[in-house]
Amino acid sequence: MEYSVVNSNKGNLIKGPLIIKPKIFFDNRGYFYESWNHLEFNKTISRKIHFVQDNHSLTKYGVLRGLHYQLEPKAQAKLVRCTRGEVFDVLVDLRKDSDTYGEWSSVILNEKNRIQFWIPEGFVHGFISLKAISEVQYKTNEYWDKDYERSLFWKDPDLNINWPVADNNERYKIKTSHKDSVAPTLKEIEKFGDLF
Repeated sequence: MEYSVVNSNKGNLIKGPLIIKPKIFFDNRGYFYESWNHLEFNKTISRKIHFVQDNHSLTKYGVLRGLHYQLEPKAQAKLVRCTRGEVFDVLVDLRKDSDTYGEWSSVILNEKNRIQFWIPEGFVHGFISLKAISEVQYKTNEYWDKDYERSLFWKDPDLNINWPVADNNERYKIKTSHKDSVAPTLKEIEKFGDLF
């Protein structure tokens, strides 16, 4: 297993998240790799993690899911991968004492690179499908809880996330749920105190 650190949109190192690339064994039959190994993963992230839930979504081209998070004491860490298609996966640092607070980072996850994105607690997460059909699977270390779930507006001008699908042509327009389309901005979230 190889891993690399994550830099923000401003070029700063974001402490905590990792891009993880599994070791893949190819032969004339196909390939094999460990997509999850508890001991190896804990060693890689330098902490003990216990995942309690696996999520699986199928997302059509141009559909954006996010940006989502859960507040303490139900904050979720996620290990995200794309097993079909391709997604532009994003995190935003919401840890108010972090040097990279309010900064974002992204990675392309797809069925070919098999990269996984480790997103610890304290971050907002979302993705957009870049293929006709994309399937994303992710593990969480806390159960989903509606009372603690929050959203951040994906098009917040203060974040200025460079989503790769054009939003000015109806055919390629980004599509979101109603909840995500009316989510609060970072400034509004700061007023609510919904930070880490």
